[in-house]
Amino acid sequence: MSSTTPRRRLNINNINPHIKAAKYAVRGELAVKSEEYRSYLQGGLTDLPFDQVISANIGNPQQLDQKPITFFRQVLSLLENPTLLSHEDVLLNQLGYKPDVLERARRLLKSVGSVGAYSASNGVPAIRQSIAKFLEERDGFPANKADIYLSAGASSGVNTLLHVLCADENSGILVPIPQYPLYTASLAVLNAKCVPYLLDEARNWGTDLATIKEANEKAKAEGIDVRAIVIINPGNPTGASLPEEDIRAVIDYAQQEHLVILADEVYQTNVFVGEFISFKRMLRQLQKENPGKYDCVELASLHSVSKGMVGECGHRGGYFELVNFDPEVQAEIYKFVSIMLCAPVIGQCLVELMVNPPKPGEPSHDLYRKEYDGIFNGLKERAMALHKAFEQMEGVECGSPQGSMYLFPTINLSPKAAEAAAQEGRTADEFYCMCMLEATGVCVVPGSGFGQKEGSLHFRTTFLAPGTEWVGSIIKFHQEFMGKYR
Repeated sequence: MSSTTPRRRLNINNINPHIKAAKYAVRGELAVKSEEYRSYLQGGLTDLPFDQVISANIGNPQQLDQKPITFFRQVLSLLENPTLLSHEDVLLNQLGYKPDVLERARRLLKSVGSVGAYSASNGVPAIRQSIAKFLEERDGFPANKADIYLSAGASSGVNTLLHVLCADENSGILVPIPQYPLYTASLAVLNAKCVPYLLDEARNWGTDLATIKEANEKAKAEGIDVRAIVIINPGNPTGASLPEEDIRAVIDYAQQEHLVILADEVYQTNVFVGEFISFKRMLRQLQKENPGKYDCVELASLHSVSKGMVGECGHRGGYFELVNFDPEVQAEIYKFVSIMLCAPVIGQCLVELMVNPPKPGEPSHDLYRKEYDGIFNGLKERAMALHKAFEQMEGVECGSPQGSMYLFPTINLSPKAAEAAAQEGRTADEFYCMCMLEATGVCVVPGSGFGQKEGSLHFRTTFLAPGTEWVGSIIKFHQEFMGKYR
């Protein structure tokens, strides 16, 4: 080859190998294929066996027609265009804005100045104070705004915390299996160790302390420096909602083993069975019951505007709270978030609206409550309908919906289906999900994308999409698939 032949500096063999090693199934091959189908349909092609694509692969509520909460969007509109506030009569009398919308916008503008300006690295002080008040009311224990960090969605907070936790390639993090692949992907990029522990499907995907101990001891025996445990509650992809005894057991074990707890609590309002119990509340309760014993249990808990009834994924708003962290470590975390300057300020404002919505008696409250309850009840109804459909399907097993936005059914497929999958170079669950997409336009994620017990097969689906027609198409597909590969 001539030395003058132009060539690119980067190729697939010389980029960061840890980026190549990372896997993120919820936006993987099936998602790419589904978007191709969506483009075909939008282009007017009609030769597909379906007329719409249902993106049940990702918790993206507003892509699936969940309507934004009016109060939130009205306030945001005034923050983006404050000159509207000089036309109060038009806002109130012609556009349907309520006085408390205007009042909240003015208060937030006073705090942030302009949503186009950087804020403090850890977030607007007044918004962090509002979050602290929310946490106090939720848990019954004090919160300090100095321990709260605004982030670009919870994912950014997870990234920050893992960067600080993982000192080298020997650092290990206990991660639930199945898990949201953000954790395994981020650890792969950091070249740190994922220490998987299996959730107990027979107990509605609860945490099993014996399994956690076994995973931790095995990793330590291999010389891994296990530093933290991730808990996703309510669960993703499982939908599990942890009872108090599970949470107490995890905190107790973290105390014994000097493990940092990363509590991913972004689905805390999506609970259909029982109540949401935060790790912060339980840790503070244990500290109260056993003075001194739990004072060094470090907890980082995360929340987001992307899920719940808010569903504002695109605004990238979230926060994490640190409990019992060393002040010098917190200073380094502040430095790390400072490198990215700050979380999106409009997203920070949306976090404030989420934690401090209209209260009873305020002008916007009735509509807010109606919209919020409507979204919640719609999600619950669709979860139950989807679960009922799975109960009709041969070889499919699925626990009752408990929370979050997902179901994670077991599928029992024949050796013939496994052979057909192998011929395409796929696992059986990947093959099943691809066949489903090609037949119905419904995109789900194979269980292998989240991790699953060896020898078992699953898929994850959201229940965000409106209507029931798509559920019927899954039942029909499954029946035909099972018949074909009997």
